Amino acid sequence: MELRWVWTWSGRCFGYWDGDDLWALTGRHVGRRRGSDVFSPTGRYVGEIMSNGRLITNKAKAGITGISFKPSAVREAQPGPKDSSALLTYRGYQDFPYHEDL
Repeated sequence: MELRWVWTWSGRCFGYWDGDDLWALTGRHVGRRRGSDVFSPTGRYVGEIMSNGRLITNKAKAGITGISFKPSAVREAQPGPKDSSALLTYRGYQDFPYHEDL
């Protein structure tokens, strides 16, 4: 499996995509993408993937819910590549939550 790494808006390497599933560096299955939006296993909106591939959270979508899902079994933790540079946050957005907060 080739890992497609993903970073948060602040530049932290969050984890990787496996299809539409988001995996944290710790090996936890923490999200699923529906279009550009990312939802937690409980169906709660946690953020979105922007056109540059970075993860960010739109505060206006905080109450949105999607379809819940049963997370897959924990995988082996991955060290991941280095963090990247932070980007300027847009008004009405905040950095994507780190995996400990999901």
